[in-house]
Amino acid sequence: MHIEKSFVITVLAPGIFVLLWSTGFIGAKFILPYAEPATILALRFSLVALLLVPVVWFTRSPWPESWREAGHITVSGILVHGVYLGGVFVGINLGLPVGSSALIVSLQPIITAMLIGPFLGRRLQAAQWVGFVIGTAGVLLVVTSGVATFSGEVLGLAFSVAAVLGISVGTLYHKRYCVHMDLRTGSLIQFAGAALLMWACSAWFEEQVISWTPVFLIALAWLIIVLSLGAVTLLWLLVRYGAAERVASVFFMVPPVTAVLAWIFFGETMAVRAMAGMGLAAVGVFMVTRKSRPV
Repeated sequence: MHIEKSFVITVLAPGIFVLLWSTGFIGAKFILPYAEPATILALRFSLVALLLVPVVWFTRSPWPESWREAGHITVSGILVHGVYLGGVFVGINLGLPVGSSALIVSLQPIITAMLIGPFLGRRLQAAQWVGFVIGTAGVLLVVTSGVATFSGEVLGLAFSVAAVLGISVGTLYHKRYCVHMDLRTGSLIQFAGAALLMWACSAWFEEQVISWTPVFLIALAWLIIVLSLGAVTLLWLLVRYGAAERVASVFFMVPPVTAVLAWIFFGETMAVRAMAGMGLAAVGVFMVTRKSRPV
């Protein structure tokens, strides 16, 4: 039983997560022609929260024991859902290729490892600092090749960077403050908090117009059921049962899978320089995400 559980957590679950998470970038590309980013995400998060209400009700799921705990859960939801997906959707909406967006977000392992000390009280080893240098070189190749690929859409690149910061800080924040939350009530609180943020952004910055086409409805259903309910639940399970830096390294497998999907659906190609940078960063990620010792 222990071996089966270990196989599921270390091999099967990460593989499924990578595939599902990669489709999120494809779904964003499909749905954005029919509504603006914050409006889409506000609707998505609200519907996910509504779907979770009967689940919480019928299973009598436990709620957080204090308002402080609920506040931590809300913050983690805003970072992981609101800031991360908001940055991804706005970046793609500004013209970033799907594969390039996924490539920028894949820098999460480097950022996560850098923040491990302040958040979780861990000290990095010498080999991990060497990994930072190697990984940073790869990051520079990725970003500089990306600037050329993005056709001057520097603002879109900035939103992608905000997205990776959101998912990095949010994952560590969740690991420190919310790892024992009930996945049903906790997810409801997280999506409700992210929905409020997106509705505010939608009302302030967007026209809130939606074209209710079949493509929009199918893409929205996919983003809600497969991504928000399926992939996010897998993410929190991986965070619960694995070290945060190792979970972050899973994200590095997302760009290759996304690149293949983007090529199939949209004919996108990735620059050779970006691919070289991704390979170099992979070496750095491997070194950085090796087990660190507690302080």
